[in-house]
Amino acid sequence: MTVRFGEAELEYPSAQFGELRDSSNLLGGGDEMRARLDDDGYLFLRGLLPRDQVLRAQRSILEYMDERGALTPGKPVLEGVMPRDAKWVNLMNPDISHSDAVITVLESPDLFSLFRDLLDDEVRTYAYKWLRAVGNDSFTGCHYDVVYMGQGSQRVHTVWIPFADIPIYQGTLAICEGSHRLPGFQRLRETYGKIDVDRDRTEGWFNKDPREILDKFGGRWLTTEFRAGDILTFGLYTLHASTTNTTDRYRLSCDVRFQPASDPVDPRWVNKVPRHTRTDGPVRSMEEARAGWRI
Repeated sequence: MTVRFGEAELEYPSAQFGELRDSSNLLGGGDEMRARLDDDGYLFLRGLLPRDQVLRAQRSILEYMDERGALTPGKPVLEGVMPRDAKWVNLMNPDISHSDAVITVLESPDLFSLFRDLLDDEVRTYAYKWLRAVGNDSFTGCHYDVVYMGQGSQRVHTVWIPFADIPIYQGTLAICEGSHRLPGFQRLRETYGKIDVDRDRTEGWFNKDPREILDKFGGRWLTTEFRAGDILTFGLYTLHASTTNTTDRYRLSCDVRFQPASDPVDPRWVNKVPRHTRTDGPVRSMEEARAGWRI
C-alpha cells in the first residue's frame, strides 16, 4: 500500500520501508537485548505492557478530551473522532499525564524491569511525559532525540507507547534503521546531532521528508501495525519520525524516557512541568542550519 509519510509517499512494505523486528523473545536477556539494540538501533516489544491497563488509560484520556470539547459530539468517545474545527487540549498537563490510569502505564513495573536488564543498572524515568493526540494530516518530522534532551546522560532511551491498536495510516512511529551507526549518517550525527534546540536556538526536526533521508544518508525506514501493549524503544541517536494520520480519529501515544539512575539528568525534564532554557527571540531555521552544514 502507499503510505503518506511526512511530506513523502512510500510503498509499504518495500525495500525502503519495511517491518520492525519483534525482539520480545529476548526479554530478560540483557546481553542479547543490548546486542540487538546496538545492531538495529531500536527494540520493538509486542505486548510488553498489560493490554487492559493501556486501554483503561486510553479511555481516561479520551474522556478528558471529550469533557473539554475536543471530540466530535454524538460520536462514541472511544472512537476519538476529530471534529471539523478541532480544539487543542494540552495532554501534557499533569492532571491527565499523571492521572492514575495513565501513570500506571507510563511508569509500569514492566518498563523499569526492562531497563534494569537493558542498562544493567538501576534506572530512573523523566517526570515529564510527552502525551499526545495527533490529528488528521499531522505527523512527526525526522529527528534525533539528542537535540531535545542531550544536556544529561547520553544513555537516555525513549519509549513510544501507543494507547490503542494503531494502523500505519493513523500515524505510527517509524525508525530509520542503522541511523545511529551507519557511516552514511556520520556527517548528520556530527552536525545536526550536536545541536541543542535551547542552547543553539534552532528548530528541532531535521526535515519532513523521509525519502530525502534515504537518498542522502542511506538506511531504511521501518514501522508496523501497533497494538495496545506494544512498545518501541531507542537511543538518542536513532533517527525517527511518524507516518501521517490520514484518518478522522486521533492517534493517542506517549513518549517517556528512561536512563541509568547514576547518570546526570537533563534538568529540563526532571519535573512534571518542563524548564526550558531558550529565551524569547528569533530561532534559527533548519534550512539555515543545513546550509551552514552543507547537507
